[in-house]
Amino acid sequence: MPIFEYKCAECGRISEFLETGGGKADRICIHCGSKNLNKQISVFAPQIKEGDSKRCHGCSDRTCPHSGY
Repeated sequence: MPIFEYKCAECGRISEFLETGGGKADRICIHCGSKNLNKQISVFAPQIKEGDSKRCHGCSDRTCPHSGY
């Protein structure tokens, strides 16, 4: 189940929620109790695979410091 971040429009703080594949639940800011939350776009962290090669297998643009190029 993915974790999504929501930014509160009232206090400006970020709250994280574990979301299931089911229906949409009402989100409430854990800091101030507001229901005025905006879903944030966040990036995922690719896993660095270890084995024969210590290179990163999650980056394709060759700018990753783990890419070995």
